This record gives sequence, C-alpha cells and structure tokens, in this order.
Amino acid sequence: MPLLENIGCLATCRSADDQADIGLIYDAALVWRGGRVQWAGPSDEIPGAHGGETRYDAGGRLVIPGLIDCHTHLAFGGWRSGEFSDRIRGRSYLDIAAGGGGIVSTVRATRALDEDALLSRARAFRSAMASLGVTTIEAKTGYGLELDTELQSLRVYARLAEEAGPRIVSTCLAAHVVPPEFEDDRAAYVDLITDTILPAVAGAELAVFCDAFVETSAFGRDEARRIFETGARLGLRPKLHADQLTDGGGAELAAEVGAVSADHLECISPVGIDALAGAGVVAVTLPLATLYLDQEPPPARTMIDRGVAVAVATDFNPGTAPSYHLPLAMMLACNRQRMTPAETLKGATRYAARAIDREGEVGSLEVGSAADFAVIDAPDVDHWLYHFVPDACRWTVIGGDAFHGGPLEPVSS
Repeated sequence: MPLLENIGCLATCRSADDQADIGLIYDAALVWRGGRVQWAGPSDEIPGAHGGETRYDAGGRLVIPGLIDCHTHLAFGGWRSGEFSDRIRGRSYLDIAAGGGGIVSTVRATRALDEDALLSRARAFRSAMASLGVTTIEAKTGYGLELDTELQSLRVYARLAEEAGPRIVSTCLAAHVVPPEFEDDRAAYVDLITDTILPAVAGAELAVFCDAFVETSAFGRDEARRIFETGARLGLRPKLHADQLTDGGGAELAAEVGAVSADHLECISPVGIDALAGAGVVAVTLPLATLYLDQEPPPARTMIDRGVAVAVATDFNPGTAPSYHLPLAMMLACNRQRMTPAETLKGATRYAARAIDREGEVGSLEVGSAADFAVIDAPDVDHWLYHFVPDACRWTVIGGDAFHGGPLEPVSS
C-alpha cells in the first residue's frame, strides 16, 4: 500500500455537516490501496500495520480531496468570443439570444461536428482540467436539442468515462432552450423531450440526471415539472438551472421535485432559499458565469447561514463561462460570494459530490472513499486561495494512480 507522508496540511472534508469544517490535519499522512483510502491522520499516529509501506513525499504541501466540477457543458462545438465584446459594449444576454446568438449558435456548431471531433475537443478539456486537480466532472448535454446530437454528446461522455482520467457523470439537458425549428410550437419540443429523447437516453443508460433551464427565455415551471416527472419515471434524477436571470421560482421547483441540485441562483428569493434548506437541495454556485455576465453574485453567505449546502463549479461552456479553471472559480467564490476558503473547498469537494449524488464515494479523504486527491503547492487552504496562481497543482491522483505531474517517486520502501 502506498503512503504519502510529509503532508504539511491535509484537508479530509470528512464531515458531512458544517460547510466550514474541512477536517484539517497538520503534519499528516495518507495511505491507500486498490484505489481506496485506507487511513488518514497525523504522521506520528501511523498504525504499525502501515509502517512498512512504500513512502512518497508531499514536500510539506497541502493535500486536498480531488476537486469536483459539478456543473459543466463539456461537449460543444465552436466558441462565442464575439459575444464577449458585445456584452462589454452593453448588449445583454437576452438581447444576444434574441438575435440568434447564445445557446442557439452553439447548437448550430455542435450539430456540425461528428462524434470523433466532439470527443477530441472534450478529451482535451478534460485533460487540462485534471492538471488543475479536478478528478470528477459532471458533463451536460444541451447543445444538440434533437435526438441524434443529444445522444452523440452522451456517447462522447460514455467513451471518456472508459478512458483514464477524471471520472465523468453525465446529465441530459435537452431542455436547455427551445431550438429554432420549434420556435412556433414549443409544446411539440417538450413532447419530443418527454416522448423520445429521455426514453432513448434512459434506455441506453447514457445519463444519470435530467436537467432543465427554468427561465423566462427557456422553460416555464410547468414545462420543467412535466420533463422532471418523465425523467423520474425513467430513473433520471432532476437537476435545475434555476433563478439565473430572474426569480422564476426555480429554487422552489427544485425543492418540490426533489432535485439533487439547483444551479446558478443569482436571483433566488428568500422563500427559495428556505425551500432549498428544507428539502436538502444543494445550491451550486457558478462564479465564472456571474463574472462574465457582470451579475450580482448569488447570496451564498445567506444560503450557508440558513443551512443550505453550497457547492462551487465552473459552468464551463463556450458563451457565458468559457473557462474550466475551477480553482479560479473558487477564488472568485471567496472574493465575490463571501465564502471562506474552507467553505469554498468544501463546496468544490464534498458538497460538489453531494450535488452529483456521489457523496462518500468521492469528494473526501476518509477510509473507504476513492483515493482521488491533489497535491497543491501551498502551505494551507487559506494561502492557496488567497495567493492565486494558475498552476498550483503539483500532482493529481485518481483512484490511487497519478494522472497529472508524472509518477510519484518513492522516497523509501
């Protein structure tokens, strides 16, 4: 069994409660076998049974559970850099969408790619994310908006999941927006989702979750409720894009349908916050999207204080969050959402795992959890997120195997 020693600060995130409790252990060691954690604790308390293991040196650095990006749109065609300039000049997200840009423009670009081309792009993004310490990625569709391309995107995720690298959890977001060909008959598109797309996705076992963008420019609550009811009958758990641009009651709907998460929430109401807390729905905040859209951030501090588990993710997509840099999103969560570094780390590990229904399996370093961890070139969590550098991750280990940073070199055996 390998043993990683000389860990200056180990964040285990072993507690399921209290967002600020990240289970810190100083001068620590970590033991794993068969891809699972066997022991974690102070170096002077290593059990005798582990004393003779092959040892690796963390160099006094910070070690954290592998980061989990619990909201991405990983497979897409093209980019939308022109919209960046448009927004800077004052055009709103809704104005751009009304002019044929936004999600619809990415749908055109994605439909134009074949499966191998889409896979190649997504594979490169995934590899780059691993170099940042990301070990699990939730990956949504939403740029096909018809049966063949939605299935193609999900097959890309299935193929990635079979390759070495960050774990992939797939979500069907056919209810992203109504595509142009159904502009005059949105009810027919909802029928397509419920009667054709979701049954095909579930039948092929290509997704775990069913998502919908609940917004005035996308889908109403009644439409989304019908989609979620269909998904639930097919075994697909609900997730929501909620209250991003307006308070449309998305958080309340998430609580009503038992969603695993409600994401965005920049415009959530006090009633919505209480609904999430009462139902145990994870609030997934997306600081990069908030930054790119120049919005007021979601009330993360209030949500935490009212007992909502708050996760942090990138929303990586080609339009409103064109960056997969989760540590950057975490730094923004500290500065713009008033979350402490400890709360932010918990939000990108254990609570992010909860947002994809993987809590206890990934997102923490406790006995029995996956040996997914990152070695960060910083003395502690506060310093890491305060003194932001883009490449602080020295090693990324997934299932006990080094995926980024080269093989760990043993110091003794």
